[in-house]
Amino acid sequence: MFKFLKGVVGGSGTGLKDLPYNVGEPYPTAWGSWTHHRGTSKDDGSPVSIFSLSGSNAQDGHLAAGRNGVKRLRTVRHPNILSFLYSTEVETFDGSTSRITLYMVTEPVMPLSDKIKELGLEGTQRDEYYAWGLHQIAKAVSFLNNDCKLVHGNVSLASVVVTPTLDWKLHAFDVLSEFDGNSESATGPMLQYEWLVGLQYKPMELAKSDWVAIRKSPPWAIDSWGLGCFIYELFSGTKLGKTEELRNTGSIPKSLLQDYQRLLSSMPSRRMNTSKLLENSEYFQNKLVDTIHFMEIFTLKDSVEKDTFFRKLPNLAEQLPRQIVLKKLLPLLASALEFGSAAAPALTAFLKMGSWLPAEEFNVKVLPTIVKLFASNDRAVRVSLLQHIDQFGESLSAQVVDEQVYPHIATGFSDTSAFLRELTLKSMLVLAPKLSQRTISGSLLKYLSKLQVDEEPAIRTNTTILLGNIASYLNEGTRKRVLINAFTVRALRDTFSPARGAGIMALCATSSYYDINEIATRILPNVVVLTIDADSDVRSKAFKAVDQFLQILKQYYEKTTAGDTSAAGTVGISSIPGNASLLGWAMSSLTLKGKPSEQASLPPINSGAPLSSTASNASSAMDAPSTAPARVNSSTDLADQPVPVSPTSTDGWGEIENGIHEEIDSEKDGWDDIEPLEEPKASQALANIQAAQKQPVSQPKPEAATLRPKNTVKATKDDDDLWGSIAAPAPRSTSKPLNVKAASTLDDDDPWAAIAAPPPTTRARPLAAGRGRGAKLAAPKLGAQRINRTSSGM
Repeated sequence: MFKFLKGVVGGSGTGLKDLPYNVGEPYPTAWGSWTHHRGTSKDDGSPVSIFSLSGSNAQDGHLAAGRNGVKRLRTVRHPNILSFLYSTEVETFDGSTSRITLYMVTEPVMPLSDKIKELGLEGTQRDEYYAWGLHQIAKAVSFLNNDCKLVHGNVSLASVVVTPTLDWKLHAFDVLSEFDGNSESATGPMLQYEWLVGLQYKPMELAKSDWVAIRKSPPWAIDSWGLGCFIYELFSGTKLGKTEELRNTGSIPKSLLQDYQRLLSSMPSRRMNTSKLLENSEYFQNKLVDTIHFMEIFTLKDSVEKDTFFRKLPNLAEQLPRQIVLKKLLPLLASALEFGSAAAPALTAFLKMGSWLPAEEFNVKVLPTIVKLFASNDRAVRVSLLQHIDQFGESLSAQVVDEQVYPHIATGFSDTSAFLRELTLKSMLVLAPKLSQRTISGSLLKYLSKLQVDEEPAIRTNTTILLGNIASYLNEGTRKRVLINAFTVRALRDTFSPARGAGIMALCATSSYYDINEIATRILPNVVVLTIDADSDVRSKAFKAVDQFLQILKQYYEKTTAGDTSAAGTVGISSIPGNASLLGWAMSSLTLKGKPSEQASLPPINSGAPLSSTASNASSAMDAPSTAPARVNSSTDLADQPVPVSPTSTDGWGEIENGIHEEIDSEKDGWDDIEPLEEPKASQALANIQAAQKQPVSQPKPEAATLRPKNTVKATKDDDDLWGSIAAPAPRSTSKPLNVKAASTLDDDDPWAAIAAPPPTTRARPLAAGRGRGAKLAAPKLGAQRINRTSSGM
């Protein structure tokens, strides 16, 4: 029901205290006697429009018409008709006189005449926008006349308002009434408040108050005339003063002129129905109208049509009026994406349109939709978000990233699609600075630890690069625990040469985080080996890294020599210029089909391959270095060096570091095949040979002291012994007889095994009966013979 609240209070204007809205400044223009105010809700501050109409008494004709308009607007709902929110009637007293004011609250709108001046559109863009607006008003009038059998009676420029999304809406329903043309008994005026309409807007029959002719006319006759008046005011830019001015058609577009003339026909029965105007006029066929129309009904389109439309939309949006795109198309796209009815390509257009907004509006209109999209299960949407994260990542707040965005992105680290894993990895370059230390240490580093041993070499390479880039966002304890292990134990030993190169680059870029002991005992020994890497790029980077770290050591030496004891524990020297900047991605993106990029990698090589081969062809093995990364461990020499310990670490790298100080034959951390760097002395090898020569073969060999740590890999090749191709293996601490067991390989316990022939591996078997030398051969039989075969011989 229509709600009337009458507040009788003392003083003028104080009755507004009961209105749940704040009344703001009025617009300069409004229809009829109404005043159009800006306003806001007292509850949430949302914008509204407030229309007010005042009268000296309750029987005032303007108030009666206003009440009719409020009632009609409440009951009639259509997308192109102004939306009603609230109404009230307040009576105020000023001394002995009273005044009644009617308030009507609607959605926020602006008079069309003011909006046209504000937009300032010209040329084709103006015509396209006018075509879209006229299309909307024609639909509203057609709905009233054809569907509701109502007559608006006052269609003009003043009765049209514009929403914040630039939609045109019809209002001013004060004169609106039912069309009673089928009522033969009706004789009085059909439009009770037609006196409110200006004479220049009335067709001939209405101006003469010929109600008989009006009732015999079609329901749309009066409003078709009014629509013609609206078209004239729209394109001429002036308010209609006289009916005769409608004959000035110079400003009317040629494609609309014929329909304009039919709308203003002098014969009511021949006036064009507004529904026919929508169907027949070629004026409405333009890019803007077609685009908005598709967006409004695209839920009815199939997937192929949607995909084609959204792929063309980014380029099409550049040709449309910018304000229309930002205020109309952008909200439509946001709604479609949030409710899942838009395809992933729509996100590209959405972000492109959003980039045209100021930063404040971008945060309000675009970011909330993007945050919601991260929770989407559509893999194509997730891929599109990650591909464009550089466009909006900086605008996301740290709290939103840590609490709402990252939990959804993190699922991509373990996705079955290699392409999605790589995009997730690269997105961390933008998002990692906004993550809390708890999230980085407790979640992100765990995923990066797994990605560093991913089956895709490009992902392993880029994981190393990412660690180098985000090192500054790790706390000191995490850097001590993670960086060296990740770059040396894993990256420098990767079978993929770009991964090894990335490890060297990462070490150089993060050189300021390492102290002297770490550089001298853990970094340089691992990097120096790569100076003989099979890949020339790796060798080049290794030499540069060695020079950089040696320069740091030299500067430290100069400081300590000069008596600067403050530099005894730390380096205090930043990395060389050129390395301190962010590392770029070393690998190109994987294909969308998810094909592995192993085609560009080195052939898989056994990680146990030594620097030189121990094959009999020793010279050729020494000339060609192995393509496998060198495996270096300084645990025997570095046991006394201070290394940060993190027994509670769960990020995947702490176990590697902790295992350095444990027994190397422990298989806890997966790096138990790391061997010491030191080489056996030549004099010891010669002593072994001489001892072997003096020892009788028939006697068990004596027990000898071990010359190598027991933790070396039991293989026929020795990684750290460059003399392995010619030197005899070191004797073991226990002795056994030579004939304990026969083996097909060399016996490590026999010093002569390198040159002695292997013992026989077979034993003589007794000759089968009838098969020995003393057996007499059976005489051959002539002719066909019957051969008896059993089933087992078949």
